[in-house]
Amino acid sequence: MATHVWHDIVHDMRDEMHDIATINHTEPARQAYLMLWVTFTLLPLLAGLDKFAGVLLENWEGYLATWVNDLVPGNAADAMLWVGAIEIVAAVLVFVMPRVGGYVVAAWLAAIIVNLISTEMFYDIALRDAGLLIGAIALARLATMYHHREDLTPPTL
Repeated sequence: MATHVWHDIVHDMRDEMHDIATINHTEPARQAYLMLWVTFTLLPLLAGLDKFAGVLLENWEGYLATWVNDLVPGNAADAMLWVGAIEIVAAVLVFVMPRVGGYVVAAWLAAIIVNLISTEMFYDIALRDAGLLIGAIALARLATMYHHREDLTPPTL
């Protein structure tokens, strides 16, 4: 049973990669889905990894609202490591199950927007994230049409 599910996931990923390689020969709506799928896999993955590496930004903690910092255990740096881990998991979820992952990323972006607005400093980034939120929902909606073999139950080992 588990082998069958993993075979389907791998086969589906192969189909997606083929369509990305031949994107000029793919219908426009499928092109949009593929662009969103790749984007919402890579962006959360890179942002999540950078919470650990600090290459893109050295002070991710500066974006954390004080009330959020007061809610989470540890300090802001610890919170950002958890944020990074969640973003990495979200990226993997989008890659494997974009119908679900798109909504998870949208919810995560909504939480980020609330955090950013409550700092009273990062309205421009919150606005950008609102656009990304809409894109994540569009990915989830398009995945219902273009990611057919997605199974909502996790494979058993």
